[in-house]
Amino acid sequence: GGALEDVRTLFEIAEKSGYADWLQFDPSVVRGLAYYTGTVFEAFDRQGELRAVCGGGRYDTLLETFGANERDALPAVGFGFGDAVIVELLKSKGKLPDFSSGSSVDALVFPFEKNQDAMAAACAQRLRERGIRTDLILDRRKPKAALKLGAKLGVPLMILIGEEESQKDVVRVKSMEDGTQADIPVPNLTDFCVEVLKKKEEPQR
Repeated sequence: GGALEDVRTLFEIAEKSGYADWLQFDPSVVRGLAYYTGTVFEAFDRQGELRAVCGGGRYDTLLETFGANERDALPAVGFGFGDAVIVELLKSKGKLPDFSSGSSVDALVFPFEKNQDAMAAACAQRLRERGIRTDLILDRRKPKAALKLGAKLGVPLMILIGEEESQKDVVRVKSMEDGTQADIPVPNLTDFCVEVLKKKEEPQR
């Protein structure tokens, strides 16, 4: 019937997408919530040493439960994540980040006003794509408060975007260590930050 066809389609897509080896059909999987309307799943570590990392499935009518009418209802897929399990898995693989020394963020991007949010988000994405751990402040606060937060988090670089900067398509990069700052064109931002962070990691002579 329809359910069997859905499973077949899922595995065909997985095969063509290159991740079929990560899937295993198990007719015994049962999810206890009544709003599932299609395929359900659970994810485990490859060794099978831990309980499910996450579990979820397809639900086509869930939004109607929260007031959407039938015309506006959207099919969706979701899952619940086991934070304790993923921590154990990361520990076993040696992948759990060490938060005890310094900041876990390299750069903190702060747009002064709402109309700079899109530019800030784009800058943050550029930095992340280069492997720079980046956070983004989108709640409205004064620049002084943003800098105070950056200092509290131990962030090496603050990326500040005001009205003047956005009009010139530049951002102000501030080193939180020595207070120096420079206006950098957006296309050059990632290279500049990579170089600054690299110098900060070099041992002092």
